[in-house]
Amino acid sequence: MADQHPGKPRKVRTSVKGPLMFSAFWAVVAFLAVVVFASGGSARAPRFDLAFTAAGIAFIVTLVVAAMLSMSHKENAEHLGKGSGVNLSSARKPSHGFGSASGPQDPPAPADGTDTRGSH
Repeated sequence: MADQHPGKPRKVRTSVKGPLMFSAFWAVVAFLAVVVFASGGSARAPRFDLAFTAAGIAFIVTLVVAAMLSMSHKENAEHLGKGSGVNLSSARKPSHGFGSASGPQDPPAPADGTDTRGSH
């Protein structure tokens, strides 16, 4: 939010329009689902009271979740994408572990002290 400039439109993530439309969409879905399924058949009247209640709950819950997710978002630091990590290049093979250039190694000795190298 600190990088906002007067007169320029906000980014999608910091705009209010996105979470409101997302919440409104799920409120309409909840309204339609409750109108269809809460009446209990075509012989009975639709339950608009339950549908409006479900739409309100869906709107509020999704709006709060979207707001919490947008507030918890944090950009990565610039130095994280610059290649300062370990083994970032697959062209260089590591000098340890499986497939190392030092050749095959004997497996570790068992804990009971028996020799498993094939000498009888």
